[in-house]
Amino acid sequence: MSYNKMMHAYKKSDQDAIVESDDPHAMVFLMFEELLRAMNKFVVNVEDSKGSPEERSKSLSRALSIIYGLQTSLNFEDGGEIAENLFRLYEYARIQLITDSGNNEIAGTKVAISALDEICDAWGMIGKAVT
Repeated sequence: MSYNKMMHAYKKSDQDAIVESDDPHAMVFLMFEELLRAMNKFVVNVEDSKGSPEERSKSLSRALSIIYGLQTSLNFEDGGEIAENLFRLYEYARIQLITDSGNNEIAGTKVAISALDEICDAWGMIGKAVT
């Protein structure tokens, strides 16, 4: 088995363990990582003039689905202003993806990735402090 296949299998098993756990923090962190992965793949597919429209569509669809999952997981009663701000950030990312997809551009998506990456890093630090 090649190194890449072995690493993919390892990551997949780690992700499966998170999905099966009762740790909502780990699940949200995994969703952030997957969202960033899908958005970065979208950017690469748009930048690469030889990239297939199917791959671009697939990464766009995956990113939008994850954003929807993150938005619907927010608890506005307990989360208050933080939940509202996260919703706005997710909505911003969603709009940038859709706009860039329609215009065959990446500038807005890159800005959204940067903002989401900061939140993902902070979320990861919170998880390390909790465990």
